[in-house]
Amino acid sequence: MTISVLIVDDHPIVREGLRRVLEQDPAFHVLGEAGTGTEAIRQAQRLRPEVVLIDLSLPDQDGISVTASLRHDLPETGVVVLTGVLNPTAIIQVMQAGASGYLFKDTGAGEIRAAVQDAKEGRIHLSPRVTELLVNQIQLRGRPDPLTGREQEVLNLLARGLSNKEIMQTLQITQATVKAHIRHIFNKLRVQSRTQAILVALRLGLVRTVASEE
Repeated sequence: MTISVLIVDDHPIVREGLRRVLEQDPAFHVLGEAGTGTEAIRQAQRLRPEVVLIDLSLPDQDGISVTASLRHDLPETGVVVLTGVLNPTAIIQVMQAGASGYLFKDTGAGEIRAAVQDAKEGRIHLSPRVTELLVNQIQLRGRPDPLTGREQEVLNLLARGLSNKEIMQTLQITQATVKAHIRHIFNKLRVQSRTQAILVALRLGLVRTVASEE
C-alpha cells in the first residue's frame, strides 16, 4: 500500500522537488499540493492524506497554526515539518501542536521519505540539530520518580521511534499494557507527550538515542 501525502510550501519549485523525491519510491503517492495555510487545510479536509509535509513559513498563516488545525480536524493524519527555520520556540510550539517530524530543507531524499513513513506509523522523527536544541531547552521540574525495569524498556523503545503496536509486538504484551506503561512514564517524568518524554529522558541520561536523521 502507498502512503498518501499532501505537500504544503509557498514555492512551486520546492513542491515540485518534493513531489519528485517522494514519487521516486512507489511506496509514496502525492495526492495534492498547497501554497498557503488556508489551502492546505481545505485540501487536507478534501483529500484526507495520511501525511502532510509542510513548511513553517506560509504567506497567510504560520505552519504552527496550520499544524494545530490539521491535527484537530484530522487526528489520524501525521504532520512532518520540512523547513529552514531553526528557532527553539517555533520548534517546541509546532511539536506541541502535534507534528511528529521536524526536518530541515537540506535533508536528503531518503531521510524525508523515512520521516513521512514514521509519521504515517505514529513515530517521531527529528533532525539531530532539532533534538540537541530541544534537549537544551528542556526545563526539568525536579528529579523524576524512578522507572521500573519494564517502564525503562518501553521508554527505550519510544526513543527508538516505535509505535504502540510495535512496542506491544517487541515486548509481547497487550496494547492496553503498553498504554499503561506510557501513562506511568509520563506521570513520573512530568510530561504530557512522547516528544517531551524522550527529550526529558535524553536530558536526564535515561536514554542515549532517538529516532532521527542518520
